Amino acid sequence: MRRLIIASLLLCGGATSALAQFSDNKIVIGVMGDQSGVVADVGGPGSILAARMAVEDSGGNAGGVPIEIITADHQNKPDVASAIAREWFDRRGVDVMVDLPHSGVVFGLMAIATEKKRSLMISGAASVEITGGRCSPFATHWTDDTYSLARGTAAALMQQELKSWYFLTADYAFGHDLEKDAARVVEERGGKVNGSARHPLSTADFSALLLRAKSSQAQVVALASAGADTVNAIKQAGQFGIMRGGQRVAALHAFVTDINSVGLEAAQGLIITTGFYWNDTDGTRAFSERFFKAHGRMPTREQAGVYTSVLHYLKAASKAKTDDAAIVNTEMRKLPVDKFGQQVHIQENGRVIYDLGVYRVKTATESKVPWDYYERIATVPADTAFRSIDNAGCAAPSVR
Repeated sequence: MRRLIIASLLLCGGATSALAQFSDNKIVIGVMGDQSGVVADVGGPGSILAARMAVEDSGGNAGGVPIEIITADHQNKPDVASAIAREWFDRRGVDVMVDLPHSGVVFGLMAIATEKKRSLMISGAASVEITGGRCSPFATHWTDDTYSLARGTAAALMQQELKSWYFLTADYAFGHDLEKDAARVVEERGGKVNGSARHPLSTADFSALLLRAKSSQAQVVALASAGADTVNAIKQAGQFGIMRGGQRVAALHAFVTDINSVGLEAAQGLIITTGFYWNDTDGTRAFSERFFKAHGRMPTREQAGVYTSVLHYLKAASKAKTDDAAIVNTEMRKLPVDKFGQQVHIQENGRVIYDLGVYRVKTATESKVPWDYYERIATVPADTAFRSIDNAGCAAPSVR
């Protein structure tokens, strides 16, 4: 039944494209994220700025109608996010929601967006299931997911003959997924997992866990965590001399703002995989320098994802001459995506596909300018970094 409903929805959307128009004679974009909590540094006010920059770069209108941006703090609470979304869709005329950290929040919003026939563009949450078994024809995923981050890092380091691993893993689904996907690559390529240790969310003291990782003699100590847990683990790994002792520390989910917080003295030598780094190309630098002037810090991949997604949505809505979610999402999947001068594309399940960079964090003497933190050591091609459409597990007929 679900297949028939979605198929009918998209067929109706295509059939009415000749009569397409904009509801309320405007496009309303809702930027929903963490504005004051643990990941506000990663998205937060910077994501709002990124959305505004995209609107500005689109000329302030799409298809001849004006664009309005409204914002909200979901406080990383699924119930708060769902209440805001219903208010936005039912009373504020929101056509598309962007940013959206926290996978638990996103899964609730995906159900509401499908019910209300509105668009979601996700740049904060990282669950691979967003475009897997829980996919929706109304949702697109613009930044790295747990599969790409874990497998990208593991594949790059295994190529460097770093074959023994130890995991420090946050004890909830996100951390478990990171460890599982990275460990699978290690074992598939002839490596060995020497062990792992689980820790609860918001762990302050990693000393006992780091001593176990050090005594394992694994070549790689992999941090399968996020946010403050990753920052604390990196700081304490530096204090324990893990990297100076010959082991490599790989953060499977880290942001440039984390490195700025930790400092190069503690983070030097850390391995990070990401689909966006501000100093990679002329295109990323041009955007990032504008962002920095307005925000005082370089953009994260989440903030860059918000900019790219909003720019692409407005391009698709302008071409389709409508904000109808079914029509715009179909058009978005047809059009190539401009990712700071690199042309990438969206799979039919909503997964945006691009190359990933694997980076080593520089030493203080190697860093030449502020925020010059990374050196690229490997590139993971898009078709390796992300699951193929056939392997993603998305059953909606709209993706076939």
